[in-house]
Amino acid sequence: MKPRRAFALLSLLALVGSTLLMAQYRSGRSRGGRSSQVLEHRGGAPEWSVDPKFEKDVFTFARVAYTSVGRYGWMEKWEIDWPDSDLNFSYRLQQLTSLKVNPNGVIVRLTDPALFDYPWIYLVEPGDMSLTEEEVEGLRKYLLNGGFLMVDDFWGESEWLNFYHEIKRVFPDREPVELPMEHPIFHSVFPLNLTKQELQIPNVRTGTDSEYTGVTWERDGREVHIRGIFDDDGRMMAIICHNTDNGDGWEQEGANEYYFREFSEKKAYPLGINIVFYAMTH
Repeated sequence: MKPRRAFALLSLLALVGSTLLMAQYRSGRSRGGRSSQVLEHRGGAPEWSVDPKFEKDVFTFARVAYTSVGRYGWMEKWEIDWPDSDLNFSYRLQQLTSLKVNPNGVIVRLTDPALFDYPWIYLVEPGDMSLTEEEVEGLRKYLLNGGFLMVDDFWGESEWLNFYHEIKRVFPDREPVELPMEHPIFHSVFPLNLTKQELQIPNVRTGTDSEYTGVTWERDGREVHIRGIFDDDGRMMAIICHNTDNGDGWEQEGANEYYFREFSEKKAYPLGINIVFYAMTH
């Protein structure tokens, strides 16, 4: 089954205007926890139900677990911002649009046949990613059969070079293409009339301090790049958000009011929602 088949009719307009009206910014959480396939609790994230008759026809946030040579403390790199970013984004997508959304995200491996049940997958921190041959083959097959990949939260030239090496193993003959801000993906639901640099989402500590410092980048990752990879028919298969951290914008929405208003509300959520709707309708 092609990953997008169940979503072929989801060319729905968002039921909101061009400005996110997010009261209750303190509903976000700052909770860690070792990953598992089943969440024992939601850490305060709102919950909702889906019609059992359509439980397989809702959008599910699918996070990719991949092989890496690096770790982040006691966490695997692919776990960073999990589960809060996934839960918060799912809630805001359900709250702010007409899309029906699974309240619980999933973790899926590139070698798992269940990968093809999800038309949109999310991969973070690929700066140390080192895919096995089976993972390379799985990702290639998934993308060429209609799936969509969002890559997020990696910074600087060395991390880009590592990711580039790995994605070229997946598609040796395809190049990531820089997307202009005029591209429809930046305007599919929320018109992001910003420069690409203005879309930079810092981690929560840097972002909170940026009200006074003006710094929104990490290491040598000053310049934001948002690139796409396309199939032979011109369909975008992947969007690569480099030198920015949308996941922290979702995870840390409740950590600080300035961070929420400046980064989560204006940029991270609108861009993420645009990407999902574009992936579902193109």
